[in-house]
Amino acid sequence: MEIIAKLIVCSIAIGCGCFTSSCYGQTDTSDAQILSKITVMSEVVIRNDLDVVNFLQRVKNDSSFYKAFKNLHLVGYTSINDIKMLDKTGNINASLYSKTKQHRLNNCREMEVLQQQTKGDIMDYYTAELYSSLFFTKGRVCNETNIVNGIERRVKEKSGIEKHKEQLKMLFFDPGKKIPGIPFMGDKVDIFDPGMSRYYNYLIDMGEMSGQNCYVFSIRAKDELSAPDRDKIVFDGITTWFNAKTMEIVARNYDLSYNTPLYDFNVHMEVQMTKFDEWLVPQVLRYNGNWKVLFKKRERGTFTATLFDFEKG
Repeated sequence: MEIIAKLIVCSIAIGCGCFTSSCYGQTDTSDAQILSKITVMSEVVIRNDLDVVNFLQRVKNDSSFYKAFKNLHLVGYTSINDIKMLDKTGNINASLYSKTKQHRLNNCREMEVLQQQTKGDIMDYYTAELYSSLFFTKGRVCNETNIVNGIERRVKEKSGIEKHKEQLKMLFFDPGKKIPGIPFMGDKVDIFDPGMSRYYNYLIDMGEMSGQNCYVFSIRAKDELSAPDRDKIVFDGITTWFNAKTMEIVARNYDLSYNTPLYDFNVHMEVQMTKFDEWLVPQVLRYNGNWKVLFKKRERGTFTATLFDFEKG
């Protein structure tokens, strides 16, 4: 059951593919129209005369979040990486703290380790292993682009770790879209499906994030859900801050939990964006997860990636 372990411990993946209508500009107005009737708006949003159907349509089909991660392939930057694996009392079993720098030259990128400290056998944990494979560059990588339109990934055509990564990308970049090949869970993540709306509250508000005026779109599981209904959902909630002028994603928080006879998990993730010249790029990524797979030890881990000193390559 390594597939589930790898799905849960690495729901933050850099430089990934796109799988749905967000890549092609296609829309489904019927879903947006249905959800608009149950979406609650704050007074300030109502006063702004927001077109709710258009807003929900744009949220569902957003590609700015995905493109921001693709932009990381085309710039140089420095990253602080802090990974901790904990025991059941919160003590640190293993850890990795490093400072790395991505260099970009002649349409290629490679990573330099500036500083690194480790404790314990950190790479014995899936959390750290997959963080390394997805956040650290090995060798030189060339001829990449930040194009998001027209890219399609086919999960069913892949196997092994490559298939696991594609599933992670879907979960992260297109939250709420059905993910094939995951036992018990793949058909329970479509939070934009009107059929799932009975389990969630949808709210549009306005607020500030990183000094920007934002629409704040929250999808939260209803408090009064029965145990059988709770078993039908994976996302406890997603909150996204959209720049009120550009509709680019400024930040996004995820809460996921699920329990089956084969695996269970409880994961919280946060992503904050920043602007580098005209490009949107990730600035801070945080993960706090607790998961268990049959025949594997439970893993409790946290990590933070902080990106800064961006430069054109």
